[in-house]
Amino acid sequence: MAKTINVAVVQFSPEREEANNIAKASELIKEANDRGANLVLLPEFFSEPYFCTAQKETEFARAKEWQKHPAVLSLSKLAEELGVVLPVSIFEKDGPHFYNSVVVIDATGTPLGLYRKSHIPDGPGYQEKFYFRPGNTGFQVWKTSVGNIGVGICWDQWFPESARIMTLKGADILLYPTAIGSEPEAPGMDTSVRWTRTMQGHAASNVIPIAAANRVGTEGDQTYYGSSFITDVEGNIVAELDRKKTGIASYKFDPDEISGQRASWGFFRDRRPDLYGVISDVGSA
Repeated sequence: MAKTINVAVVQFSPEREEANNIAKASELIKEANDRGANLVLLPEFFSEPYFCTAQKETEFARAKEWQKHPAVLSLSKLAEELGVVLPVSIFEKDGPHFYNSVVVIDATGTPLGLYRKSHIPDGPGYQEKFYFRPGNTGFQVWKTSVGNIGVGICWDQWFPESARIMTLKGADILLYPTAIGSEPEAPGMDTSVRWTRTMQGHAASNVIPIAAANRVGTEGDQTYYGSSFITDVEGNIVAELDRKKTGIASYKFDPDEISGQRASWGFFRDRRPDLYGVISDVGSA
């Protein structure tokens, strides 16, 4: 296992052609690796447009079995070639079921498994419940060549339970591929600051670094605000990108050092799970 985790976040503006998006992502992964990254995070659905802005039956044809997905096949080869860990966001078809999923590919090029998005949003511009079933994998942490990584997907990042569970399962870093931007029903609303602060809080309260990769550009009536970033264990933003441009940002962490810091804060020593049952009580206020 690598001594340090050098994580990079990548943002760009996908187009409609899957092959072109995979090629662009591959170029950016290579550039991130040239800068020293051994873990590279791409945006949610980087290989296609964000198709969930409206309910269109024809979009289901985009889904593929994860083992046969072109993005998984292509980036598995690239991961092995470069020796990098790649979480790959895909539209997954599993028999009659459809999921918003991430396949985690180790630096050997081996897919370690997949996570299916747990929290599925439904609102103007983000009509994901039409397309996806709620994930049935639970929150996952993978032992990779560079460390233990936990991955949530977009809406998952707003829920503190997601971050806490993955940290409890031994994650060294949390990763959130994202597609977020303008709100069609509230054009004056800008959620970018709230989006960032939410994850900064997860980082501080779990003493864990967090990386979030968003897309940029305008697709139809939707504009995605980029602002991809990485936090340290205190929630400070240590690397970030702007709102519009394709780019790469990276930062290096020492998992052993972080583990010591987490222990010294006592958040996990002083937890009281015996008092938390109300969280899972669906009848609670």
